[in-house]
Amino acid sequence: MISRRTLIAATASLVATPALAQRKAPVAETTINPVKLMEAGPLPEKALGSADAKVTIIEYASFTCGHCATFHNTTLPKLKEKYISTGKVRFIFREFPFDPVAAAVAMLSRCAPEDKYFDVSAVFFQEQASWARAQDVVGALRTLSLQLGFTQESFRACLTNQTLLDGVNALRDKASNDFKVDSTPTFFINGAMYKGAMPIEDFDAILAPLL
Repeated sequence: MISRRTLIAATASLVATPALAQRKAPVAETTINPVKLMEAGPLPEKALGSADAKVTIIEYASFTCGHCATFHNTTLPKLKEKYISTGKVRFIFREFPFDPVAAAVAMLSRCAPEDKYFDVSAVFFQEQASWARAQDVVGALRTLSLQLGFTQESFRACLTNQTLLDGVNALRDKASNDFKVDSTPTFFINGAMYKGAMPIEDFDAILAPLL
């Protein structure tokens, strides 16, 4: 039987229990001058959110990277809702292909209409398993691209655009040489570098003192 004394003691211990500690923000790998990060690159920027936002998040990602797909499929929608759509954060996406297939998908995303870039790239991340693991990767990409509004001709023209391929490769090389990016996803948040597909809670902790 639970006595009144036992109940009071148990209640007191609950009241005395300290609150859970606030989540600690990940430690930045290094910091790059934000002005240098924002210098014009070999390709036009792909960005979401207000240009006047207090915080800028730059992501370097490879379309064949599973961790990048996890971020885009699960965390980016929450970032959009909490920070990007509210004008607090500007999000910039930069391609960092690790292989020819990732470069091809980067090219296809950039060949989409300007206002459809993030819609198209989102589908490629959502459907990553269906094309990245296909025996006929080109055929799988063609099928998905046709569903996204490409024609046979525009699909072929995009993937044979040497100027665009050179730009994608130059974007990767600039990140590697100038900013020491060597894995994906890599994020720069107001210049501070963080690696890995961080959950929204980590972004919350990092962004809190910046906003």
